[in-house]
Amino acid sequence: MSNVYIKTKIRSGKTAMDYLGIYKNKTVYIVCDKFMAENGSVNKVVNAIDSSCRIEIFDQALPDPTTEVVGNGLNMGARVQPDIVIAFGGGSAIDTAKGIIYFGINGGLMKKPIFITIPTTSGTGSEVTSATVITDVENKSKHLIADDEILADVAILDPSLTLSVPPAVTANTGMDVLTHALEAYVAKGANVFSDALSEKAVELLLDALLVCYRDGGCLEARSKMHEASTLAGMAFNTAGLGVNHSIAHQLGGTFHIPHGLANAMLLTSVIDYNSGDKQVMDKYAAMVYKVKLAGITTPPQKAVEILKEVIRTMMAAMNMADSVEKAGVDRGEYLSQLDNMTENALKDTCLKANPREIGAGEIRHILLQLC
Repeated sequence: MSNVYIKTKIRSGKTAMDYLGIYKNKTVYIVCDKFMAENGSVNKVVNAIDSSCRIEIFDQALPDPTTEVVGNGLNMGARVQPDIVIAFGGGSAIDTAKGIIYFGINGGLMKKPIFITIPTTSGTGSEVTSATVITDVENKSKHLIADDEILADVAILDPSLTLSVPPAVTANTGMDVLTHALEAYVAKGANVFSDALSEKAVELLLDALLVCYRDGGCLEARSKMHEASTLAGMAFNTAGLGVNHSIAHQLGGTFHIPHGLANAMLLTSVIDYNSGDKQVMDKYAAMVYKVKLAGITTPPQKAVEILKEVIRTMMAAMNMADSVEKAGVDRGEYLSQLDNMTENALKDTCLKANPREIGAGEIRHILLQLC
C-alpha cells in the first residue's frame, strides 16, 4: 500500500508573492534572519501583505537554528499571538519557524496559525516537509522533529528571490536537493508517487544546477532548481531519508559544516554502502536509466559507478570540498569526535528509513572516509 499526504498548496512563479494579499485584518508574524531584515529583502514580503494586517518580525534566525533561538522566537510568538506565521529565508529560517510553531502549539503558548513558507534558497525542501532540525549546542548534536502540525499550509516559490544566492551556497543547497531525491528514492518508505517526485527532481537538477552555479542570474535555471528542491522535499516527506542525513546532521552539529556540503561529501560513500544490497543497487540504477545518464542495457553495478562519477564531477566543477580537512576541520579534532558522532547518528530519526541496516562500525567507516 502507498501512503501519500500532500497538504501544502504551492504557488510558483514571479507573481506568486501576490497571494499574500488575500489575507485581511490578520496578525502576521514573519520569521527571517537579520541579513534579510537589514538589507530590505523582507520588505518584499511586507509590501505584499494587505495594509489592514498587523506585522511583527522576528529576525534572529541563524544557520543551524538552536534551541535558544527557537526559544526566543517562541517568547515573541506567545506575546504576538499570530494568525499567520510566514517563514522567509533559507532552511534555517523555515526550521526556526517550524520550531516556534511546534513548541508553541504543544506547550499551549500559541494557537495553530496559518503557516506560509517562502524559501529564498533552493535546497532544503523544508517549505513542504513536516520536519525541522534544531541544534543542541551543549551536546553538539542536531535533532529532528517530525509532526504534520508543522507542514506549511502554503509554499510560495518565487525564483527571483534566489537570483542573488552566492555560488558556494548554490552548490551546497543544490547538492542537498540531490541527496534528498536519491535518499528518498531508495528509502524504505518509497513508493510510485515519491519515486516520480524524486525522478523529476533529479532530472531538473542535472539540467540546471551547474548553470545556476556559473550564471546565478539565469531565471530559467533558478526556476528549475526551485521546483526541483520542492519536488525532492515532497518526495522525502513521503518516503523518508536515510543514513546520509543521519551522519550529515552530526557533521553540522559538531563542526558547523554546511548541511548541503556535508551531505555531498558523504553521498558516494553512502551509495557504495547501500548498494551492498542488490535490490538497492538496482533502484539506484533505475534512477540512472530514468534520467538518461546511461542506457537500460548498462549493468546495474556500472550504472551506480556512473552515478557516483557524476556526483564527483559536479562537486569538482563547483569547487566543493571532498574531505573534512578541505572543509576547514582539524583532522585531530575530527577523529576525537568520531565516537560521539557515530553514537548520535545511530539515534538520528532519519536512520530508520535507510534501505540497508547499518551499525556503528559501518557509520564509523563512512566517517573515516572523509579524512
